[in-house]
Amino acid sequence: MVTSAHEGMHRIFQERPEILNPVFGVLGVSLPKKATVDAVATDVTEARPLERRVDTVLRVGPSDGEDFLLAIESQSKKDPNKQSSWAYYVAYLQAKYNLPVLLLVVCQDQSTAKWAAGPFDCGTRGWTAQRTFPLVAGPHNLPVITDGRTTAKNLALAVLSAMAHARSKDIDAILEAIDRALQELTGTDPETAGYFYECLEVNLGDTPAGKKWKEIMSFVTYFPGRGTVRETAYLEGKAEGKVEGRAEGKAEGEAKGILFVLEVRGVPVSDSVRERIATCTELALLDVWLERSRTVTRAEDLFAEDGGGNA
Repeated sequence: MVTSAHEGMHRIFQERPEILNPVFGVLGVSLPKKATVDAVATDVTEARPLERRVDTVLRVGPSDGEDFLLAIESQSKKDPNKQSSWAYYVAYLQAKYNLPVLLLVVCQDQSTAKWAAGPFDCGTRGWTAQRTFPLVAGPHNLPVITDGRTTAKNLALAVLSAMAHARSKDIDAILEAIDRALQELTGTDPETAGYFYECLEVNLGDTPAGKKWKEIMSFVTYFPGRGTVRETAYLEGKAEGKVEGRAEGKAEGEAKGILFVLEVRGVPVSDSVRERIATCTELALLDVWLERSRTVTRAEDLFAEDGGGNA
């Protein structure tokens, strides 16, 4: 199952590409400030039923050289299967796009980060056919930022760092610095501020750091259908106190959540499917679709057992 924390650790690179430059700086890899960044399809499956998906793939066009692909994986624990998966991702993407490929693994604990650095070898009898060297970002190298001014200048990095250092003794100070920076940003760019407020809420979850963040956070919903503070208040009827308003709001949130999960997993959604999801008001049915959205390979399969496989 795709988790919110898993999504956030790689998805922030898609949605806030300005984070690439400071992260590359931390990793000691040169990247000019001027570079184009575009998302690339994450499906690297060649034959069914075996399915392989990279969390995030970006095409980076630096101003001082050739384009390259950056495959980004969020890793919460050691997984021996990744040794072959990561080698496959790099080789497949290079062959398909004829571009150099870098692999970045983002971790939340030091033991996983140490393991993820590899190198991972493929070979036998004393001969190495392929060796994979991931770049790794985690609590061992992402900075602890507790100064409000520094946070404001490097907001995306500060948020990623907060997720990586969620178990650190400094997490309260980190979150308070981010909150101060976001309060200042709210007056000029409320959409960006709202994104980061709820990005942290979703990704910190029910951890002690998440509970601390919930205490200091109240803003617009960016991740619908995830039970964030603002959304929960609305769905419980604190928005005008109307039962019908709660039901409509929850249905809308569930629908957006389904579409969000499909988007994250790279599943194409036709206009007819999108409309069917968005206009549904049956909460029980939406709950079923939300559960299916985590595993289906075709958006139409959401409705397979509801008397309407074709949208």
